[in-house]
Amino acid sequence: MIKKNKKRINGTYFFITIVLFSYLILFLTNNTLFNKSLEQFFSIVKEITPLFIIVFVLMFVFNLFLTEKRVAKILGESAGAKGWLISIIGGILSMGPVYIWYPLLSDLQKKGMKNSFIVTFLYNRAIKLPLLPMMAYYFGVLFAVVLTSYMIIFSIINGLLVNKFLKYENSNSSKQ
Repeated sequence: MIKKNKKRINGTYFFITIVLFSYLILFLTNNTLFNKSLEQFFSIVKEITPLFIIVFVLMFVFNLFLTEKRVAKILGESAGAKGWLISIIGGILSMGPVYIWYPLLSDLQKKGMKNSFIVTFLYNRAIKLPLLPMMAYYFGVLFAVVLTSYMIIFSIINGLLVNKFLKYENSNSSKQ
């Protein structure tokens, strides 16, 4: 475990070094492009900062009230239908870029959230409530209902498959 984290940290520093080195070369060769890219970078940072703040506040609140025991009960191995329902509704209601949700989901996973619920949550992010009326208008109500139902059903199937695959992988890696 420590070696894996050490490799990840080394890879992170390597990536940051390459990015900084690329910016330095760009600064020395094409100052206009360097300024544009820096401008774009700060624009992106300005755009995602409020979302990061929201997610970190949610993580703080979850850490305050959701103990490992409670997460395991609600979204763990023995969660049952309630866990599926929470991950489906949570995925449908979640907004913003998906990468903003990764730290929160990772934190919940460490506290005992089942991988199948994470998959289901992420899969159901494709269902956008504000866009459903538009889909119904252009394609018909039946189309919208059937597609949304299939997406929910297949999110559960994909969650089960990923959970089964990861259990199989973990059992094989522990044997080696």
